[in-house]
Amino acid sequence: MRIGIPKEIKIQEYRVAASPASVASLTGAGHQVLVERDAGSAIGFSDQDYLDAGATVVADAAAAYAADLVFKVKEPQADELAFFRPGQILFCYLHLAAAPDLARALMDRGVAAIAFETVESADGRTPLLAPMSRVAGRMAVQAGMQALEMKNGGRGVLLAGVEGVAPGRVVIVGGGEVGANAAHIAVGIGAEVILLDRDPVRLQVLAARYPGRIETVLADAASIDHHVVRADLVVGAVYLHGRRAPRLISRDLVRRMPRGAAIVDVSIDQGGIVETSRVTSHDQPFFIEEGVVHYGVANMPGSVARTSTLALETATLPYLLRLAGLGPRAAFAADPDFAAGLNVAAGQICHPGLAADMGLVSGDWRHCLNT
Repeated sequence: MRIGIPKEIKIQEYRVAASPASVASLTGAGHQVLVERDAGSAIGFSDQDYLDAGATVVADAAAAYAADLVFKVKEPQADELAFFRPGQILFCYLHLAAAPDLARALMDRGVAAIAFETVESADGRTPLLAPMSRVAGRMAVQAGMQALEMKNGGRGVLLAGVEGVAPGRVVIVGGGEVGANAAHIAVGIGAEVILLDRDPVRLQVLAARYPGRIETVLADAASIDHHVVRADLVVGAVYLHGRRAPRLISRDLVRRMPRGAAIVDVSIDQGGIVETSRVTSHDQPFFIEEGVVHYGVANMPGSVARTSTLALETATLPYLLRLAGLGPRAAFAADPDFAAGLNVAAGQICHPGLAADMGLVSGDWRHCLNT
């Protein structure tokens, strides 16, 4: 199969879908790989590295998108949509629940769009989302520390504290990969950490991981209210498979937070859990709403692109090899959990959660691919 790897064009997105080592695995399996010129140059992968791995380096995006299967990191930007054609396969992060217009555009183009974030494993986890969730969770506290600096409108709290001065209070809403990794960093710097989740078993696991270092709280409206209004930093870390993030923190609740407190809404790529959140960019990551500094960058791992690329491709490459080697129908038949990644095909929504959010009826993946 011909696999195209375009250069990412989202603002300050420096990741690339595959390193030369992964490309060598693909070409070694008999696939033709078209890599757009300079796709990996920002993180140290030269065009010659890709040529040495057996790829064909192409001059522009149009040539990369001419492939049968487009493998990239982030969702297509507006300028990229015109490259797609019926029956083409797209494999990347999509987060369509927060981008219904993009979902409709992919439907109109007749693309078979497979989202990293909705591929599941047998135990119900999201193996292709997990690596970037770990990165984003660890970055969330880092971003929050910057948001709390006076120059960014923050209240001037050092989360780690110093001798004689209490550390800052970090409230993490959600105990999945993002939340657990945010807690790891927050505990490590010495912050006071409160983590809320709906799953008591998950809370037990995290409490045992950090005995006496974090406070775990069963999440409901009252507990979220109680802890958010006392936070220096709130980390939004909730993910529902393929669905829009639930709005758990209202504008009124934000208004009652300490002036200059910070919110890092990692769930923003699924619409965000905070009513006042909106998408920002690495160029302008912060904004102030209701006296609180917000961070809403939807591609956080893009700023640590080399680490993120290497972490991501470790997870995605086995799936890509199956997809390219067998085609979608056979790959999904062999692994029904992989089929959960199919969001759009043949002009239809193929993921039940996405369909519910868009007010549409979902087709079964077999029906979508046989249309």
